[in-house]
Amino acid sequence: MSMGTRQHRQRQEDLWITHNELVQGPAHPFYQRLNELLDSEKFDEFVEKECTGFYADNNGRPSLAPGIYFRLLLLGYFEGIDSERGIAWRAADSLGLRRFLGIGLDESTPDHSTISRTRRLIDVDTHRKVFFWVLGLLADRGLLKGKRIGIDATTLEANAALRSIVRRDSGESYEEFLRDLARKSGIETPTQEDLARLDRKRRKKGSNQEWVNPHDGDARITKMKDGRTHLAHKAEHAVDMETGAVVAVTLQEAHQGDTTTVKETLAEAGETVAELIEREAVKSPVESPKVSLGGIQEVVADKGYHSGPVLEEMKAAGVRTYIPEKKQTGQRHWTGKEAQQQAVYANRQRLQRPKGKRLLRQRGELIERSFAHCYDTGGMRRTHLRKHANILKRQLIHVGAFNLSLILRKLVGAGTPREWRNHTAQPVFLFLDLLRAWYGTSEHPFPDSSLTKRSLSSKRHGLIRNCLPRNSGGSATGC
Repeated sequence: MSMGTRQHRQRQEDLWITHNELVQGPAHPFYQRLNELLDSEKFDEFVEKECTGFYADNNGRPSLAPGIYFRLLLLGYFEGIDSERGIAWRAADSLGLRRFLGIGLDESTPDHSTISRTRRLIDVDTHRKVFFWVLGLLADRGLLKGKRIGIDATTLEANAALRSIVRRDSGESYEEFLRDLARKSGIETPTQEDLARLDRKRRKKGSNQEWVNPHDGDARITKMKDGRTHLAHKAEHAVDMETGAVVAVTLQEAHQGDTTTVKETLAEAGETVAELIEREAVKSPVESPKVSLGGIQEVVADKGYHSGPVLEEMKAAGVRTYIPEKKQTGQRHWTGKEAQQQAVYANRQRLQRPKGKRLLRQRGELIERSFAHCYDTGGMRRTHLRKHANILKRQLIHVGAFNLSLILRKLVGAGTPREWRNHTAQPVFLFLDLLRAWYGTSEHPFPDSSLTKRSLSSKRHGLIRNCLPRNSGGSATGC
């Protein structure tokens, strides 16, 4: 056949075409099953009812439907996209995602400004209701118990730079502050080297009580997990230790200690479990309860959450704690702190039992897994939004998508499109491995056994080489 050229393919597009001539992209099987789950639970009807008050009836420009908006945020988790610009570009680039969103080929996909405008329009409480709706699906399928909760926190890099911080009292920048100090020390025209030397000798130069970023007042100067100092936020998860589902998520100031932030997270987790118990009693009063009727009874955390007042408050609330102690330099004094002493000793005894050791091992597995999926592979380790209210909206739906992946992993065996793609390739390689094993154990499989082994091995390695570029694409779906 003759070779076609790009110049010969240049032509003027037809003005009118029939609908059956439009290119139809195949639906991605993972997103198809996800849509089936959302449609069966009437997700669109739920979000449209909750968002009615944020839309006008008969004026304004055409809006973004609530079902499409929340599906776009779900894409951020499943595709590992960190920004709303990236979500908008990915939705416009894939025909399969168009079908997931319910956008026809004759329609334009939402621009990033439309997504951000809709996010600012819908309040945090509505996003929290969507998160609770997903928890209801988990409870219906027995994937949320609520009896034993693990709590841990991580830092999210803020969309703000340290070089932009200013003084809280005077509003001067960091460099202006250093130049003023240099003049007071006798250096009239300081160089950058002089400023660096002067700054190096100062102590406590990054105090959150003195400095703030003018663009994001909620960001705080803190030390990241990798050792860098940066403006950041603190995300704290309350995870069901029996199923791995995230029961509650809070976003707080990064410089606050774990013993301070745990109160808000544990209180929100307790309210969520209580609402799930009430929901289950109304929805299915005859069936046996799937959520623990006693609420939260046990809390597991790391040594950063250990303190006498925290253990005392949890014991007063009827919660058993499994929190390892920090190493003490000297002997503790319990004069006037008898209640704290009893709580600390009881917690210490529980940790020495086999159950306590097992729970601490599970804590590192389940809680860190939620952080890795939501923020590392999920793409939210660095936030592209500012202010806690905006970040929390995205975070609630992002973690809600992680909870949805637990249901999908139970239904179809894969929680993300990337995991689905890896599972589809496993039977092929398993068959090739069995074939190689059978050829290796057979006495006379072919006249030239060594040639057969070499050719089969080369074909298998060639198959792997051909699959690698497709599997290492930039998107989670590979399309």
